[in-house]
Amino acid sequence: MDLVRAPADLAPALRALLDGMVVVDGLAEAETVVGAGDGALVAVTRDGDVLGPHYAHGGSAGAPSLLEVQAQVDEAAAELARLDARCAELAAAQQDATRLRAEQAALTEELAERRRRADREKSAVAQQLGRLAGQARAAAGEAERSTAAAARAQEALEKAVADAEELAERLAVAEEAPAEEEPDTAVRDRLSADGANARQTEMEARLQLRTHEERVKALAGRADGLDRAARAERETRARAERRRARLRHEARVAAAVAAGARQLLAHIEISVERAAAERAEAERAKAARETELDAERSRGRDLKAELDKLTDSVHRGEVLGAEKRLRIEQLETRALEELGVEPAALIAEYGPEQPVPPSPPAEGEELPEDPEHPRNRPRPFHRAEQEKRLRAAERAYQQLGKVNPLALEEFAALEERHQFLSEQLDDLRRTRADLLQVVKEVDERVEQVFTEAYHDTAREFEGVFSRLFPGGEGRLILTDPDHMLTTGVDVEARPPGKKVKRLSLLSGGERSLTAVALLVSIFKARPSPFYVMDEVEAALDDTNLQRLIRIMQELQESSQLIVITHQKRTMEVADALYGVSMQGDGVSKVISQRLR
Repeated sequence: MDLVRAPADLAPALRALLDGMVVVDGLAEAETVVGAGDGALVAVTRDGDVLGPHYAHGGSAGAPSLLEVQAQVDEAAAELARLDARCAELAAAQQDATRLRAEQAALTEELAERRRRADREKSAVAQQLGRLAGQARAAAGEAERSTAAAARAQEALEKAVADAEELAERLAVAEEAPAEEEPDTAVRDRLSADGANARQTEMEARLQLRTHEERVKALAGRADGLDRAARAERETRARAERRRARLRHEARVAAAVAAGARQLLAHIEISVERAAAERAEAERAKAARETELDAERSRGRDLKAELDKLTDSVHRGEVLGAEKRLRIEQLETRALEELGVEPAALIAEYGPEQPVPPSPPAEGEELPEDPEHPRNRPRPFHRAEQEKRLRAAERAYQQLGKVNPLALEEFAALEERHQFLSEQLDDLRRTRADLLQVVKEVDERVEQVFTEAYHDTAREFEGVFSRLFPGGEGRLILTDPDHMLTTGVDVEARPPGKKVKRLSLLSGGERSLTAVALLVSIFKARPSPFYVMDEVEAALDDTNLQRLIRIMQELQESSQLIVITHQKRTMEVADALYGVSMQGDGVSKVISQRLR
């Protein structure tokens, strides 16, 4: 045991297994130890040879032992676990790299999409700028045409004004002419017509001039609007150019990031390939180790089977040797006890070298009278004949019954076991008596505590019920008063004006109030530092609620009450209120208010 380490729970079994075994350097020392041990010691050499009083088992000189094989198996398992952990790490790194590659690809795709969107916006802005430039050129041409038309209208107006002045002068000259000279009506009509035409021409010229002025103003406003639009477009184009420059910069950054990601991906792929190679190598090593392990296990099983066979044969030889030695000892003892002859003298007188005396006559047999008759003379020893005689004697002996030489040992073992079982039985009886005494004491204590609690609660229930139901009567009744440990408790309630006694026949409010009365009775019979009540007054009207509130105020003097309620009158007697409200954003908020 000095050379073996084992868990504490296996040490006794191992100590019993290795009892009488010693470790020596060689076979010579093993023979000395076994010879000096009087058959009580078994010597084991460092090479694995086992030498006992009646058997010897050769060790292995070159083949590995089971411990070495197990150590190699453990080392292979540890290496396999390390390789599995390494494979798990590489798999995790591969997953991280794949995820990073996916993220970089998504970022590159997003930047490319932003670049394409910027190009589309740039094209749209360029198209809009071209359209606005065309509109500006058309407006400029229209403005030039309107200016020319206005100039022509101005010239026509000036001409019409001059014609009108000339006609006015001619009209004045005609009016100043002598009266006796009767003017020609044709000339007057012609002049009137010319004046009307001149006025009409003047009016049309003025209208055309006003129209062209309005058109010039409109064109000027349109030109200003187009100018502003052009400036806005130029600013938009500048912003688009800056945005395009920013996008180009971001695209270059994304390209650099993508290049870095591709390089990292390449490194990761190389690492993954290397890890895959290492993993494949580890799998091959694992397969090889498993093959070696299976081979070693198979070899171990074969060796164990061979060892079992050899052990069985050795045990059978030991048993046969022990039986022969025991038989020899029994024969020697029998010879000494029954015949009083030493074994050496018995062999000298009755050994195989001595002639066999004639056997005594069988029942009903008559011996010949002649002493020289072969039946009456000794015969030489023949083993087959003597074995035949021995079998006949054994059959006769078996008819007499077998003698068990181990009966005393079996009787001693059975007597020892009987004594052990008797002690165990006495111990169990004492333990059972102790447990029954403990159960009896516990039952007595439980019965005492329950009886006291029941009487206190029943007394308080009568008072509380009469307060909650003025004029009513209520009490607690035991279903089996003679057995306090198994009895049940019935609640008998009779509100004022009713004859019912059972709680199941009352209304919802009455049952609720009766249940509250029972709870308050228990609270008063066995006070507690605090009580929690969850909407106990939900089914009560104002009168009964006021009675319950008075009882709560009494309990409040010696204990702390936590009441969940929707009744405002219950909230009025509280020292502090706690509530939960829903905010506008859907988040609950706890609010509190101390009233006293």
